[in-house]
Amino acid sequence: MATPELNARVAERSEVAPGLCILRVVPEGWELSDFLPGQFAVLGLPASAPREPFADLEEPPKEPDKLIRRSYSIASSSKAREYLEFYVALVHSGSLSPRLFMLRPGDPLWLGRKFTGLFTLAEVPPERNVLLIATGTGIAPYMSMLRTHAPGGGTRRSAVLHGARHSWDLGYRSELLALQKGTDHFTYLPVISRPEEEFDPWRQHTGYVQDLWRSGALDAAWGFHPRPEDTHVFLCGNPAMVDEMSAILQAEGFIEHSRKAPGQIHVERYW
Repeated sequence: MATPELNARVAERSEVAPGLCILRVVPEGWELSDFLPGQFAVLGLPASAPREPFADLEEPPKEPDKLIRRSYSIASSSKAREYLEFYVALVHSGSLSPRLFMLRPGDPLWLGRKFTGLFTLAEVPPERNVLLIATGTGIAPYMSMLRTHAPGGGTRRSAVLHGARHSWDLGYRSELLALQKGTDHFTYLPVISRPEEEFDPWRQHTGYVQDLWRSGALDAAWGFHPRPEDTHVFLCGNPAMVDEMSAILQAEGFIEHSRKAPGQIHVERYW
């Protein structure tokens, strides 16, 4: 089978923190198709592509021209048709991310033309509140949702609970803070697990997103405790977080959503 041609290029690259970057990718000679906020695309590079030097050592590829492909949630608005944005974490033992981290503006890569995934707002009734809980780069699909469907107007409330080790690992923090200041319908609650390693004292929430839920911080912001009757919850990121939050929510009467059995918990696991 012939190796697919590299059909896209990096338009912009920004470093969020060590091991975290944002890539904007544009197609070369073709147009992006429609997608729903929360869906993912597939990125690829040949095995011969250079790797981040601090990544784990890897055996020389047996098939240097073979594409290494992985799925990444789209962070850009579905209305921004000229590019796709991805929030990428360097996995030192990974196959693709150490290669993606070597890309600079103008460099070619492969972008799948089809965008898929069920982790969207499509099956959330418009009158229900939306709670978006993430760790690390799990924030990416939520950025697409918020950028496409800006909070404001109507009665729906939305919130992001985002957990990371350090404040500098909280990708999109400035944008989310600005969004919170701009509307009464949106709440942003960041939390970090290693406050003792901060350069400046961290005076906000510490621990994990599960602790945020238990602390009542969202209840205080919204003026009520979210219930299955009024709120849908999205979980994306570390499987341990997803599993624990799912258990907490189910103990309160929330049900994990599926097409056969509609519920209020929507799950996306990143690894």
